[in-house]
Amino acid sequence: MKRLLVTFIMACACGLLVSAQEGDYSVAGTVVDTASGQKLAMSSIVLVHAKDSMLYRFTRSDDAGKFKLSNLDTGTYMLFATFPEYADYVERFTLDSTTRLMDFGNIGLVLRSKLLEEVLVNRSQAITIRGDTTEYDAASFTIQPNAKVEDLLKQLPGIQVDQDGKITAQGQTVNKVLVDGEEFFGDDPTLVTRNLRGDMVDKVQLYDKRSDQAEFTGVDDGERSKTINIKLKEDKKKGYFGKVDAGAGTNEMYQGQAMFNRFDNKQRFSAFGTIGNTGRTGLNWQDADKYAPSGNMTLMDGGGIMISFSGGQDEIESWGGRYDGHGIPSVLNGGVFYSNKWNDGKQSINGNYKIGELGVKGTSSTITQNNLPTGTINTVSGQDFDRRIFRQRGGAIFEAQFDSTSNLKVTLNGSLKNGETTELNESEGTNGAGQMLNASTRNTNNKTEGQDVYLSALWTKKLRKKGRTLSWEVNETIDQSKANGFLYSENSFYNDGGEVDSVLLVDQMKVNDTKNSVFNSNITYSEPFTSTLSLVLNYRLTANNGTSLRQSFNPLGSGDYTDLDSLYSNDFKLNQFANQLGAIFNFKKGKSTLNFGTRVSRVQFDQTDRYSDNRFERSFTNYNPQLRWQYRFSQQKSFNVSYNGSNSQPTINQIQPVRVNDDPMNIVLGNPDLKPSYTNRLHMSYNSFKVLGNQYMYFSGSFSNTNNAIVSNTYTDSVGRNTFQYANLDGETPMNYYFYSNFSKNIKKWNLNVGLGLNTNGNIYYNLANGELNRTVSSSYGGSLSLRQYIQKKYDFNINFGPSYNYGESSLQPDRNNNGWGMNGRYSFNIYLPWKFQISSEGNYTYTAATQSFNEDFERFIVDASVSKKFLKDETLRFGVGVNDIFNQNTGFSRSASSTYITQNRYTTITRYLMFSLTWDFNKMGGGASIQN
Repeated sequence: MKRLLVTFIMACACGLLVSAQEGDYSVAGTVVDTASGQKLAMSSIVLVHAKDSMLYRFTRSDDAGKFKLSNLDTGTYMLFATFPEYADYVERFTLDSTTRLMDFGNIGLVLRSKLLEEVLVNRSQAITIRGDTTEYDAASFTIQPNAKVEDLLKQLPGIQVDQDGKITAQGQTVNKVLVDGEEFFGDDPTLVTRNLRGDMVDKVQLYDKRSDQAEFTGVDDGERSKTINIKLKEDKKKGYFGKVDAGAGTNEMYQGQAMFNRFDNKQRFSAFGTIGNTGRTGLNWQDADKYAPSGNMTLMDGGGIMISFSGGQDEIESWGGRYDGHGIPSVLNGGVFYSNKWNDGKQSINGNYKIGELGVKGTSSTITQNNLPTGTINTVSGQDFDRRIFRQRGGAIFEAQFDSTSNLKVTLNGSLKNGETTELNESEGTNGAGQMLNASTRNTNNKTEGQDVYLSALWTKKLRKKGRTLSWEVNETIDQSKANGFLYSENSFYNDGGEVDSVLLVDQMKVNDTKNSVFNSNITYSEPFTSTLSLVLNYRLTANNGTSLRQSFNPLGSGDYTDLDSLYSNDFKLNQFANQLGAIFNFKKGKSTLNFGTRVSRVQFDQTDRYSDNRFERSFTNYNPQLRWQYRFSQQKSFNVSYNGSNSQPTINQIQPVRVNDDPMNIVLGNPDLKPSYTNRLHMSYNSFKVLGNQYMYFSGSFSNTNNAIVSNTYTDSVGRNTFQYANLDGETPMNYYFYSNFSKNIKKWNLNVGLGLNTNGNIYYNLANGELNRTVSSSYGGSLSLRQYIQKKYDFNINFGPSYNYGESSLQPDRNNNGWGMNGRYSFNIYLPWKFQISSEGNYTYTAATQSFNEDFERFIVDASVSKKFLKDETLRFGVGVNDIFNQNTGFSRSASSTYITQNRYTTITRYLMFSLTWDFNKMGGGASIQN
């Protein structure tokens, strides 16, 4: 092993070899080729102390492959046998009074090529790195009996899980969790992490999932999503398991959950149901995906265009169905899942159905200070809201293998949803001297409904020549949303004398109807030129057709809303047609893999306002070059660097927005002269794991800049009314960057895992304020120290904390900034007491020092704790008493500052409560009940 040999040479040169008291103990053996029996002369034999990995002795095998190390002291050692082009041999052993000579006999080494790049060791490795994939061996990490997958993930280096179940891996959010490479309830990872048992897991794989076509061709297409795949143990794929959880608490809090899973090798069935108002039962970080109506369609095609039918955020559809901690939620949902494979796995089906309802009630108040070159405008606003949304969603994936060369995958998804929202908003605006500028009262109530369908088919074919492939994907998306409601708004504007100068009254009924259909066809062909070089060609056709009808009606004398207001009504029709050609070269030789090429798109669209009979046509060309290089130093170490360039087209909203009058204090104007912007992005990452010391290292960084950027151009008049428009930036180049790093090592002496992290991100961006260019430089820096330990049947803990510093500077407000220090931390621990009692706690700490923008420190420490007792022989029944937010720190307060705005917000939220809960975990997998020790 090169690293150990270099270590030996350096140690000799520096005179740092560890001397040991000479004894009469020895080790011996013969190094041979496993396949042929050939003796491997001059093999490297290295002996290190197991407790600290310090080098002890070194030798080489003779011409017959034999070696012997004599005069050794007693102790526990690790022996490494290495030879060029062969996988390394590692074995741990002990020399004591019962073993004076450790004879290894024939040590067989295997060529790496025959192992398919698997490193041969005599025990499982905690972490294995295969290119983009980091694989964790579940058996190398200890969890409690009846623990869930989420508890296992918390033990893995480079992966963090917060209290809401959100998973962050290598600095990025994990959006998808698969089970044995397949979907499990579609878009909700917590249904896997919080319900599947941790003792069922064999391996956990972390990687950037590419599109199905990219997986088939082996060439990156830029579509990537951070993904975790849970591989189950073979003996845990037959039987049933699940849990029932119910709780009731003070402040009328309640929660309940039930889940049942039946696995029969290739056939799987699951069902679940949840109810609660604690914000933790079925209300996780992906609520937007599960409950949100489609609303306004936003699509990205291969050329990078974004299409939006909306003309600004209309109050009638402003809530997307997300619970963000504001208000008191109530949720009721459930679902079923089924998957099966037959005909020797050549055909398979995977389907799920979910139904859910989310309601949120609450109030909020906001204080905003708008610092302009001409003065300060202060706004105080309040809101009462009552929101509800109901959604049904189903989907299925069917796959068929016709023969050894061709496959077909068909995917179908669809949803139905409806919702109701009632909101009351009040605000007052004053200048820096406290003089009234404006006052507004808005009352809205609306009902929404929508449906969407997605259908795709992917056919792949391996042709006769090795490496020559053909694939064809077609997909269709159909989306429709409707909304109708009422808007009553009264807005007063004041003159310099502090008297009401004018009043604007809006009393209207709103009716919105949006329809959209997008068709895509993508044909990809790969041609190998040599064993190391191939070419991938693709042609994509995209057709987008949609309409957006938005109507505003004024009341007539009878009170009926039948008078159409044409100024605030639109009937838009949009037809888009795009052609894309791409050519990507793929070069792979030795430890290097290189992809490079470009995609070119020609996009044409035709938009018509059928009320005014105005037509707007536009066409443009997008260029998307890409380059990606990966170098694998070894099975446990890799480096990646990539570049891509992309156009960003202005949205229809930025070019020609629908005129919206629900908020006269914020007016949006379009700019039909906007041009596309172009962004260059450079990304790199490094991944490494060392068996000795269980040492893991990862870092990644990114840099981008944008030419001809589209920026905000805001004009604020004397009464505090804002007019928004977008403009292309000329002569300046916005940029942003980030760097993330993580290092962890297991200190065996104390059975303690220690981790260090450093991260930074920043940007330079521009905007126009009242005609003046504002340059804002912002950056943040952070560090973290993590400690993790598990002592079986006694205790375990996980602590992560570190400082942060934020820096910001605005050219229009050079004397104002929000620079300052902060501290963030989180912890969790469990103490296992006699008689099956357990004390558990977790907490989050946030501190932000006073700054120029905020003259007071902000500190919050949210702590949850519980005491529980387990019953039954297998400890599957548990009764617990817990306190949420012991110190009552979740007061519903947040603050933020930007280049011109300083905002403080208070809102209704979940506060301290006491919860009594009863949980039953049942498990009969692999032919009998099991419990992990």
